[in-house]
Amino acid sequence: MLDHIRIVLVNTTHPGNIGAVARAMKNMGLSDLCLVEPKHYPDEAATARASGATDILDNARVVTTLADALADCQLVVGTSARGRHIPWPVINPRELGAIAAPLEGKSRVAILFGREDRGLTNDELHACHHHVHIPSVEGFSSLNIAAAVQVICYELRMAHLLADEQSKPQWGTDWDIELADHLELERLFEHLEQTLVDIDFLDPDNPRQLMPRLRRLVLRAVPDKVEVNVLRGILKSVNRAAEKRSSVAPEAGDAGADKS
Repeated sequence: MLDHIRIVLVNTTHPGNIGAVARAMKNMGLSDLCLVEPKHYPDEAATARASGATDILDNARVVTTLADALADCQLVVGTSARGRHIPWPVINPRELGAIAAPLEGKSRVAILFGREDRGLTNDELHACHHHVHIPSVEGFSSLNIAAAVQVICYELRMAHLLADEQSKPQWGTDWDIELADHLELERLFEHLEQTLVDIDFLDPDNPRQLMPRLRRLVLRAVPDKVEVNVLRGILKSVNRAAEKRSSVAPEAGDAGADKS
């Protein structure tokens, strides 16, 4: 149950929090835990706080980069407690449950939790399709990371328990193609950025917010594998056209070159 949901902790400082997260996950039936460069792990404090959920710790995967944690995921959701310079699709935990629970057996979902003191960075949040915000009171909004995981996992479990077999899929119909995974999307964004630089649309020395906004545009659509391949095919055609145009353009100083 809910084995398609991955809880990802990024740069966790206190090992006891990792153990508490494992316990929260096991309470709600989740088992896939991934740790991105934890400060101290493994650690006795994590085992002690897990309090019976040591199997979650034993099977937890420790990686060095967020990309490693997300490589096989098709939907990525980042927890965020504050507004951002560029607005991103924001959902609450109950809405997350309604989106993620029906994807069981179809797509892997990663839910990111950031550092205890400052959460996720903007770049990490830009890798997400959605941001999830726990609507705590404004005057005391900071949650312990294990408490935040517990809230999210509870809503995921409730969505799973309440799921009706007759309910509609994500887009109101069965989709014909698997969703693109994180690695495929990252390659698309790398290709797109380089192409925009090559055609002088993006200035690498002054990129402003162009790529984050284009990321938001694409991720908001939650594209499937074929759609990503189509977009990359378009970019390849643009690359070829730009190279062809460059190869036939007259060099500076050539006699008869059009100066207009």
